[in-house]
Amino acid sequence: MYRVFESLDALVTVVEEARGVPMTANCVVPRGDVLDLLDELREAVPGELDDAQDVLDRRDEIVGTAEREAEETRSAATAEAEETLSDARSEAERMVAEAREEAERTLAAAQHEAELAIADGRRQYAELTDRARHDADRLAEGGRATHDRYVADGQAEQVRLVSGTEVYRVAQQEAARIVDSAEGEADRLRRECDGYVDAKLAEFEDTLGKALRTVSHGRSQLWQSGSPSGAPATALHGRSGTGMDLID
Repeated sequence: MYRVFESLDALVTVVEEARGVPMTANCVVPRGDVLDLLDELREAVPGELDDAQDVLDRRDEIVGTAEREAEETRSAATAEAEETLSDARSEAERMVAEAREEAERTLAAAQHEAELAIADGRRQYAELTDRARHDADRLAEGGRATHDRYVADGQAEQVRLVSGTEVYRVAQQEAARIVDSAEGEADRLRRECDGYVDAKLAEFEDTLGKALRTVSHGRSQLWQSGSPSGAPATALHGRSGTGMDLID
């Protein structure tokens, strides 16, 4: 194939360097050189064509071989990848199992330590609570006894000081007198208030009676002066008199 390309390049060079024919696009080439180059091409082309035909004839075989090799390579790579993945999965599961076991052991140890700490804390809390309750009860009992004693002493001293003096007796008598005087004054004021209210009510009753009689008389005069026959006035006067009788 190299000889073919070389001869073609030489032939192109001869044509490009040939002397041109004036007034035309033609050229004058050396016939011998061109024929020699064409002979070389004639000798080189059949061999190259045979080689190319061989390649074409073996194309399917080459492609099939390449496909088989590619499939074998792919199968081998897939198997290797699956094996690697299986190994990685097994290793990951082993590591996860070990980590889970370690975590369970750590958790169990922590729970045990926590239970021990809680139990110890409860014991100390119970001891401190009992001791504090005992001290509080003891202090409260002592304080209560002291308080009762002081109160009893104070009350006894108060009774002794108050009841044994003339001032206390005189104060009691004066208090009784003041109470009696206040009650008498209250009764007197109550009686005076009742008399005043009764007198005012009597005055109001008299005034109201006079007003009612005046109104009744005025109505009678009004109907007597306004009635031509006198009959309605007599009837109205009768009703007024009845009203007065009811009020009386």
